[in-house]
Amino acid sequence: MTAYKLTTFNDLKIGQKASLIKTITEEDLSHFIAITGDKNPLHVDESFAEQTFFNQRIVHGMLSASLFSTLVGMHIPGIGAIYKSQTLEFLLPVFIGDILCAWFEIVGIDLEKEEIIIKSWIENQDGKNVIVGKTVASLLRGSK
Repeated sequence: MTAYKLTTFNDLKIGQKASLIKTITEEDLSHFIAITGDKNPLHVDESFAEQTFFNQRIVHGMLSASLFSTLVGMHIPGIGAIYKSQTLEFLLPVFIGDILCAWFEIVGIDLEKEEIIIKSWIENQDGKNVIVGKTVASLLRGSK
C-alpha cells in the first residue's frame, strides 16, 4: 500500500499556481459520452454540428472543466483535498484536437473556515480563455 502525505495549510500560500496540459481527443469524448450518456448531436453528429454557428462538433463543456478536478486532487491543494464548490463560465467552444491548459492560482486562504479560494481558468492552444471560474476547496485532517 502506498503511503500518501496529506497536504496541510502550511503547504499552501496565496499566489501559488499549478497547471495541467491536456490534448482533447476523440477517445476522451467517447469515454465522456459513455460515462454521462450525453449524446447531444452537437457533440456526436458532424453533419448536425456543421449546420450550427460552431461549424463542427464541440467538446462537452463539463469534459473540459473536469480538468479542474485533477488540479484539486493532485496539484492544488493536492492529496487530501476536498472539493467544496466550483463556478464555471464557458467563454469559447473547445474542439477535438484542442490543447487545453488548466490553471489554478490560490487567491485566498481562510483558516477559520478551513477553505482555500482558487482562481481557475482554462486556456486553449491560442492562449484564449475557454472557461473561467472560482474553486473552493478544503483539506482532510489526518486520522492520527
